[in-house]
Amino acid sequence: MDQSTVLIVVIAIAVIALAIAAWIVVQKNRTKRLRGRFGPEYDRAVAEAGNRRKAEDLLEARRKRVAKFTLTPLTPEQQNRFGKEWTAVQTRFVDDPVSAVADANRLVKEVMQARGYPVADFDQRAADLSVDHPVVVTNYRAAREIASRAESGKASTEDLRKAVVYYRDLFQELLASREVVGVAR
Repeated sequence: MDQSTVLIVVIAIAVIALAIAAWIVVQKNRTKRLRGRFGPEYDRAVAEAGNRRKAEDLLEARRKRVAKFTLTPLTPEQQNRFGKEWTAVQTRFVDDPVSAVADANRLVKEVMQARGYPVADFDQRAADLSVDHPVVVTNYRAAREIASRAESGKASTEDLRKAVVYYRDLFQELLASREVVGVAR
């Protein structure tokens, strides 16, 4: 082998090594960014998908889907109306906890719809919410699970109380949220 061939091989190896190093850095930055944005939802997605790369692709797809929504803050009138409805839900809990949980679920869906989220399918709703509200979406899933058990009479009053608290956390965040589409996501 002459010197020019050796030099070409060394340069080619160096370029490949740099490309691999750059790819690793990009992947680590992607993971860091997604973990920071999605919080506990990141770990849930990894566990559900079975591997980090597939989970990260799903989380990116969620982010892109939600970025296409026209999400708007609630007007002060809407905030006031929904706030009064929430107070009624909490008051109703004392006499009829099962109905109060069902009403809390319904009210959360109404607020989501008023904000511009599609609300047809629970799993899709939760995935969409995880983009901008990753911490409370865990509570939303827990509340929904308790509500499902309540429908078949398998939830205690304490479980129902927790469900209302979980729904309230999401409700309050949606009610007060001011993000508007057009802002970098």
